[in-house]
Amino acid sequence: MGLTQVADETLRIVEEGTYVALSGREVSVRDSVAHSVQGTVLVRPGDFERLTRPSPVSGFTVEVTAEKTGEAARRLVELEGEQRVFALNFASAVHPGGGFLTGAKAQEEDLARCSALYPCLLKWPEYYDVNRKARSPLYTDLMLYSPDVPFFRNEHYDLLERPFPVSLVTAPAPNAKLLPAKDPEVALKLREVLFDRALKVLQVAAHHGHRTLILGAWGCGAFRNNPHDAAEAFAHGLSTMAGAFRRVVFAVYERDGQGPNLRTFRQRFG
Repeated sequence: MGLTQVADETLRIVEEGTYVALSGREVSVRDSVAHSVQGTVLVRPGDFERLTRPSPVSGFTVEVTAEKTGEAARRLVELEGEQRVFALNFASAVHPGGGFLTGAKAQEEDLARCSALYPCLLKWPEYYDVNRKARSPLYTDLMLYSPDVPFFRNEHYDLLERPFPVSLVTAPAPNAKLLPAKDPEVALKLREVLFDRALKVLQVAAHHGHRTLILGAWGCGAFRNNPHDAAEAFAHGLSTMAGAFRRVVFAVYERDGQGPNLRTFRQRFG
């Protein structure tokens, strides 16, 4: 089955609310899809100063893996018993699900194929309208928070016997590819936006009480951000938010199992 066919099947599943797993058993996701869509909220720039922070926890671990985001989430939930897992969607600022419908292969598209993310995104056209009107490759700090999004496919797009929930924040990294190269002022502004927005992602996670996070090489694919800057942005944010989280997994998928993004994050976080 091609990626566009997987997308079409995913749309049918979230619309009808059921699917047939490999065993032949019918699985219902109707209620969980409705819960996630209804609970999806738009976080506007003025909201961040009002976000709360939970009481601190002791103990903190960081790991860097070569997994896809959904793959890491399934491991944490199904194999390791983690609850209320939170993941960052490396989002398009102007197209819901990026190229999900047309078979694109980036992280957001993969999440949309494996879960009920797409209808959550469609709930808030304001997110896309504002970013389009801004006409800036830095984009805005608008974010979407979607609770307990049901994931019903594994990393190979096989339908699961039992869906699992992951809460997602949809936030765009700045698009370095569309900015002038080798301009010191532009590079400084890009880094500033990346650091500030990464912190805001963590603030959203903390506000909603998530202690286990899946992050990654945000904006370091098609948007061509420097992986060193992305890693440092998260390191700075996690330091600022010390005590808010118990566990962070940087899922840095590279098709060949190695590459500059994975190498950079492993060097930074061990």
